[in-house]
Amino acid sequence: MKDVINKNLSNSSSPLGKLEGAGGIYIHIPFCKQACHYCDFHFSTSLKQEDKMLSALKVELILRKNEMKNTTIETIYFGGGTPSILKVEDIEWLISLIKIDYQVSETAEITLEANPDDLNAEYLKALSKSSVNRLSIGIQSFFEDDLKLMNRAHNANEAKTCLEQATQYFNNISIDLIYGIPGSTNERWIENIDTALEFNIPHISSYALTVEPKTALEHFIKKGIIANVDDDLANEQFHILIEKLNQNGFVHYELSNFGKEGFFSRNNSAYWQGKPYLGIGPSAHSFDGITRGWNINNNSKYIKSILNHELPIEIETLTVTDAYNEYVMTGLRTIWGVSLDKVERDFGKDYKSYLLNQADIHLKNDLLYIEEDKLLVTKKGKFLSDGIASDLFKINT
Repeated sequence: MKDVINKNLSNSSSPLGKLEGAGGIYIHIPFCKQACHYCDFHFSTSLKQEDKMLSALKVELILRKNEMKNTTIETIYFGGGTPSILKVEDIEWLISLIKIDYQVSETAEITLEANPDDLNAEYLKALSKSSVNRLSIGIQSFFEDDLKLMNRAHNANEAKTCLEQATQYFNNISIDLIYGIPGSTNERWIENIDTALEFNIPHISSYALTVEPKTALEHFIKKGIIANVDDDLANEQFHILIEKLNQNGFVHYELSNFGKEGFFSRNNSAYWQGKPYLGIGPSAHSFDGITRGWNINNNSKYIKSILNHELPIEIETLTVTDAYNEYVMTGLRTIWGVSLDKVERDFGKDYKSYLLNQADIHLKNDLLYIEEDKLLVTKKGKFLSDGIASDLFKINT
């Protein structure tokens, strides 16, 4: 069930229920210097509304604090967009607001997504003195032609220089790499991985280049300007990545994420394990365990509503079947798998029987296996895990 509300929050009422236990806060910074050809996230390349946006983020944090009244904040994550486009003092100001109105753990993981062209030595030095204790850097590739094809704002030299400097100030760093880029080869992909390993980065997130609707990448492929992505190449490079990182002490703990022990993303792990989180900013999502909400994805309308103490949010209350499907999807992506005991306990015996029946063909084809009470994806099935999960979904009739 979905409802769209534009609710006055002056009396600190909340569109979602109160979250309890451990949770997180996500803050969406909807600004970028330029549009990457593959990106379909919500952002603007104009910074004209930056000050108003910061004011609106502050107001939303204050208005929604009651939703997290009984929650200890274990993670704060600045995503986007490009959060590193903000001044360090503005980032710290937002964190200080959270610390005033929310119960923030002394050991909270506070992550800032950043682009290499923003991370000069002066910025990194200032950032290291702030509350931010983890960086997630959008490297994507160390090859100039890859970066140009994707219309990234940085060049290959900046990708390397920023890591040289970032490792002087932070030890908890993640980088993003993209595989399956048209024109790429396995040899070049191996070189990309080897270059990343030279910097002793403890966490790597890696994604296949996907062609999203209405992006510049889709347009260029349709026009024949850029070759289409090759799923077979992406599959090969995905397995090269797994092998290389396993050999270098990384744990493949989620489909797209690899971390050394002690450096798994606590923010992302909480999401995959179904823990609650509060999303602040335009297009940001929230979850209280039963209900999902997502803010409007229009900067001007978001600012106007929030400054009027109204939250433009779409709400969806999950059915039992919805919750089951989400658990299967997220569980199969991780090393923790899908707990058969949890399925029976939370959703009922019929759901467990349905799951095992649907999984049977994939068990026989060596795409899934069962260990103790966990249903897990085999090495062979990893690249296909989202498709396998959809086969296990239960459809409401």
